[in-house]
Amino acid sequence: MHDMIVLSSWGDRFWAWLIDVLLMSALWHEIMIVLKRDAFSLGGALPLMVLLFIYWTVLEGYRGQSLGKMFLNIAVTGPFGEQIRFRDAALESFGKAFLLPVDCLVCYFAFPESRQRLFNRISDTVVVNRTE
Repeated sequence: MHDMIVLSSWGDRFWAWLIDVLLMSALWHEIMIVLKRDAFSLGGALPLMVLLFIYWTVLEGYRGQSLGKMFLNIAVTGPFGEQIRFRDAALESFGKAFLLPVDCLVCYFAFPESRQRLFNRISDTVVVNRTE
């Protein structure tokens, strides 16, 4: 018997994203304090976006969940609930780290029933509710 895949809501995904961004922003701020630098002195927001990209790629490639996703009990999987590869995690993370407005809006309007971002479609991943 196959487990049924239940796509996560946009709301759960937003809150997971916000938790992750706040955690990584706090970490970035602490790093800059240790380095005695202004948080935006190293090229504006780009270093934080790079940190977020690495964070999401590593955690979601390793276990399908960032800390925000763990808290909301959602995960990134393949289309049949299978674990994704690091390459898939990097692809889907790229959109949310560097191109989030475009990443969300394209699929929100073009494929509203999919509840997936453009880079989820490109990486052949979905974000699902965990029922374990």
